[in-house]
Amino acid sequence: MVRRSLRRAAGLIGVVLLAGCTQVSGTPGPPPRVESGAQPERLPVDLHVGADRSSAGVVVSGGFPAPYNYGPTVLQDGSQNRVWWCSQLPGIGPPGDDVLQAASSGIDGPYTASGAPAVPVFTGQPGGFDGMHTCDPSVLEVGGRYYLYYTGAAGDDHAHGNSIGVASSPDGLAWQREAGGAPIIRPAGDARRDNAYGAGQPSALYLDGWFYLMFTDTTAAGAGWNGAGQFVVRARNPEFSEQVEALTGDGFRPAGGARSRSVVDAFSADWMWVPALDAFAIAHQTADGTTITFWDRDFTGHPYPAVLIPGPWQEGPGLVRGPGGTAPVSTSDPCGTVSLDVLRATASRPSPTDIRHFGIDVTGFDGCATPQRAASVLNGFAVPSPSRTVDVLHDGGKVRIERRSVAELLVARVLDRRITAVDELPVVATIGTGAKALRAPNGDVALLDDRGRLWTVPPEVAAANGSPVTDVPQPEWDSRPRGGDLRR
Repeated sequence: MVRRSLRRAAGLIGVVLLAGCTQVSGTPGPPPRVESGAQPERLPVDLHVGADRSSAGVVVSGGFPAPYNYGPTVLQDGSQNRVWWCSQLPGIGPPGDDVLQAASSGIDGPYTASGAPAVPVFTGQPGGFDGMHTCDPSVLEVGGRYYLYYTGAAGDDHAHGNSIGVASSPDGLAWQREAGGAPIIRPAGDARRDNAYGAGQPSALYLDGWFYLMFTDTTAAGAGWNGAGQFVVRARNPEFSEQVEALTGDGFRPAGGARSRSVVDAFSADWMWVPALDAFAIAHQTADGTTITFWDRDFTGHPYPAVLIPGPWQEGPGLVRGPGGTAPVSTSDPCGTVSLDVLRATASRPSPTDIRHFGIDVTGFDGCATPQRAASVLNGFAVPSPSRTVDVLHDGGKVRIERRSVAELLVARVLDRRITAVDELPVVATIGTGAKALRAPNGDVALLDDRGRLWTVPPEVAAANGSPVTDVPQPEWDSRPRGGDLRR
């Protein structure tokens, strides 16, 4: 009981105190506070909100005797929804916050790990900046490796403030600290406030070759009187040590100055990139639930008004995101519907717990209005082509496949109608029925296109395409020109 009260009072004060602050100050869709010269533009496009949904009960739990469960991050990882969150299990590492993990085939659970409600995967490192507390996880999967961004604290006082660290993993379970175990983001120290939380509550995403990080810093110049505010930095590498830039009133500039610009007046936020809206979506808690605020790519204005995911909350939220922190694409209406789903703590006993699912759909836009947006939204989909074949959308181009049954094995869905904007995308390859197939010594299979390039596919695709498979030695496989990888 003493340990719990200490954690609430000091160790990660933001998780409890900060949630309370957003309850006091929040109303649905508050305008973000930005420095002068960076005021958002008028809101030109309204969105329609529908399909309000919520789980029947708690979906994520550390099980008994975990005293709290909050701060989830959710990743759609293949056929699974994986969630990491902040809790505490007796006998796991030093006394303090730990990161737990569980998975489910459905967003409403049940979430389990190794036959239990959850498994601890990350905890404090004695002697480090995160010696007692590791909390507020945000997980990405980029290039086949997972990255965990988290709040770390050495103890239950704020003499130096919380900081943000990063770890990596091949599977999202066994983590190793990066950056030499040191923080990658420290409190700016621009201002002294009563809220001594420091820097934490990170949310990461990967876009156009940049790692983006949004986070709380109660010591930043651009934070509010109570320390509220969300600040953004980006870098070319996951440790945030190469080409680091900070968002300012004049856009992204080399980091090093005061943190003066906040993108939303809130604590405990999460975000993702939404290809169909060509916008960032930032989820943050307000009086009646989770408000989603939208920013354009350069943070110069709001392309859409804020929307609300209603329902009870105590702390959160964690958006359901794709591996790189991108919004999942609707398989039923990829160009016209975006599903916004969050997991968030809904009760306090006395710390935040009882994580439930809430969501809405937004419509009223054309997510495939231009070739560039259509290529982004429909990557991994297929559409009918003018030549009675099927075009598989892949990395900004079209791979023309003769058999629809083959295309169906390669994509999330073959749409029944053509998308006009797709016509302007280049045909980068044609793979005919019966095209030759090669198999590497490790079992990888590739079909040859009309230019003799290899397109890696699931093994069953070769049979469906009527393609004879020839085993080749590694040198020959390596010497062949590459088209791309069509495996999902």
